[in-house]
Amino acid sequence: MPAPANPQLEMTALDAFPLREPVSRRTYTCLRLKTRSGAIGYGECSRLTPQDLAALRAAIQGKEASSFESIRQRVTASPAALAGLDMAMLDLVGKFTKAPVYQVLGGPTRNQARALAHIGGETDDAVVQAISRARAAGHMAFLIPVPATHSPNHSATLVNASKQRFEKARAAAGAGCDFVFDAAGRLTAGDASSLAAAFERQHLLWFDEPCPLSNLTAASRIANENVTPVGFGRFAAEAGVFLNLLRSDAIDVVRPDLARHGITQARRIAAVAEPYYVAAAPFHDGGPIATAAALHLAASIPNFFIQQLPYPAAEEDRRMRARLAGASLETVKDGFLQLPQGPGLGLAVDEAAFNEYREREA
Repeated sequence: MPAPANPQLEMTALDAFPLREPVSRRTYTCLRLKTRSGAIGYGECSRLTPQDLAALRAAIQGKEASSFESIRQRVTASPAALAGLDMAMLDLVGKFTKAPVYQVLGGPTRNQARALAHIGGETDDAVVQAISRARAAGHMAFLIPVPATHSPNHSATLVNASKQRFEKARAAAGAGCDFVFDAAGRLTAGDASSLAAAFERQHLLWFDEPCPLSNLTAASRIANENVTPVGFGRFAAEAGVFLNLLRSDAIDVVRPDLARHGITQARRIAAVAEPYYVAAAPFHDGGPIATAAALHLAASIPNFFIQQLPYPAAEEDRRMRARLAGASLETVKDGFLQLPQGPGLGLAVDEAAFNEYREREA
């Protein structure tokens, strides 16, 4: 194997730290990537199997941190594992060049990123309480779940329940706030179409994952028969799915999952969407290191729309995230997040939190 052209960027070690938030029980894995010179880069992915970790460790040996594409084409690890490695390698390259990742990628295209608070809750009261807390924290756009339906294709019941939830949510948020309705791909095509039609006059930012992507014709019909914009992509494993949606005029907002695609692949998906005049709103429901990666992604793509951000309802979870990557990273003011300014991902990671919040085996 030839020696790296730049020994300072030669990767030598990779460690993984599976973490769990104390209250929400949200899980994600933080990656720590080291070079021969002692530099450290951080990334994040969803669950990482021992096989994935072993594959990544074998793939990085003797390679430079700038060689992600050649590694991606050869390694047999899962897409999620590669997404985390992508973040960590870009973090190292940014630190080596003493520039933020968005500068390495040719940005920035903006100086701040609009934030979309991901609101959880099974009942209307839980959703309203979470919105009230998020609004007090500076959020002005909210992704809220469609009420659960136990009677598929009984659209009138679903529409009425959704309207009641939306009115309560809008009252809790106050004037000047925006909403995304999230069906998480659970509705039938008929129910999704009825709900999209019922909310045409409510001016949602978009209707997220209205139905499963198993039927492209149904997705196209929902998009074309209603004014309500639709977003797809967080369950799409292959980038080609997005191209099929775009060609079928079945999508208004592309939603690449940052934990599945990483920065590099998500940028490619956004670039494919740009000629179709389709905006990009990356899906993110992980930890704060991925939040930093999401902000650098937002600053590096011209057609960025808004960045989803997990809003932990519990103070203990918010404290954990602040411990991991700094209190200012996920601070929202007037609906916007500020871009990290330091080199790489711009993080000051507290590694002591890795052990404190490590996910223990049951």
